[in-house]
Amino acid sequence: MNRGLMKRIYVIELLPILFGFFIMGFCDIVGFSSDYVQRAFDWSPAMTGFVPSMVFIWFLFLGVPVGNLMNLWGRKNTVLLGMAVTLVGTFLPLLVYNSVSCMAAYAFLGIGNTVLQVSLNPLLTNVVCNQRHLASSLTAGQVIKAISSFLGPEIVLLAVLHWGDDKWYYCFPILGCFTLLSAVWLVVTPIEREKIAGKMQMLSLKDTFSLLHDKTLFLLFLGIFFVVGLDVSTNFISSKLMIVRFGLTAEEAKLAPQLYFLSRTIGALLGTFLLVHISEKSYFRVNMLACLASVCMLMWIENRILNLFAIAGIGFFASSVFSIIYSLSLRTRPDKANQISGLVITAIAGGGIVTPLMGVAIDWLGITGGVWISLGCVLFLCFCAFSQKLKCW
Repeated sequence: MNRGLMKRIYVIELLPILFGFFIMGFCDIVGFSSDYVQRAFDWSPAMTGFVPSMVFIWFLFLGVPVGNLMNLWGRKNTVLLGMAVTLVGTFLPLLVYNSVSCMAAYAFLGIGNTVLQVSLNPLLTNVVCNQRHLASSLTAGQVIKAISSFLGPEIVLLAVLHWGDDKWYYCFPILGCFTLLSAVWLVVTPIEREKIAGKMQMLSLKDTFSLLHDKTLFLLFLGIFFVVGLDVSTNFISSKLMIVRFGLTAEEAKLAPQLYFLSRTIGALLGTFLLVHISEKSYFRVNMLACLASVCMLMWIENRILNLFAIAGIGFFASSVFSIIYSLSLRTRPDKANQISGLVITAIAGGGIVTPLMGVAIDWLGITGGVWISLGCVLFLCFCAFSQKLKCW
């Protein structure tokens, strides 16, 4: 087979997988759309606070079981299952519109997203055989996911502007159409099923968590925990910091998280190309040192412009870290890739643990106390980047 034909086959297989990351980003509408849910059903802020939980709690409970079952189902079939669950969630409010169906829709989105997170990343390894290109491909997926996260609120606004505030939930079937398109594209694309060493069987939770006895994998697991914690906590504190320090209104302070997400997208896009030519170790180390400098600037320099630069810097320099750590995790035990994927995705729960700690720190020490939590996350990631225990470099 000539080289040109092989390259075309590679692209044909890669594109529908990357488009799956676009579907993965849909769950990020939960923050924006929860305001419409609150107004529609006259919920209290406490009740509305359960909306994000309905989306993200599933990472904690389903990550490992789905990773284990993927040995039996196959990665492509598991991805399709995740899209099917997502599809149910996107059309449920259209069939029955009440508070229960809306919460159920968010739950289906969260379950589908968990299944996609566990299966879509390792499915890339079925197509991307070159280890040097794996981190780059994973980062490309994160770029596409970030684009989806950007467009999600715009789709909600499109539904509101076209059909009115009371029909905000029409955004769900719009997202469902994209999900259906992605599923059909993946179904018609032939992707060779991965080979599982030994007899395929359902593994126990103990079998999977025992992998953490490997010091390298345990360190990388914590790395995922803290990089997600850094991401969520920076997004959480950015606007609050601008309001407290510089007296901005909530509307003016929105610039901070917007700048953060924009810089993350640009950083991930740049990382997609650079990781093909630069070693993961060097890229990880340089970016974490720069990220540490950004957090220190945010902590000790109270200047509006410099603080905005620091927030953007954290997003930019940490943007490819998740992909690098995930790639290294799969490389520790390629024969256990499905189990490791589920295990690593469970660590995403770090985003739901670090943020409450930041809230407590802000109550006790003020807004700078919250930045201390971000600093703690970055310091651990620096330790991870320079650790001699990482035998998978």
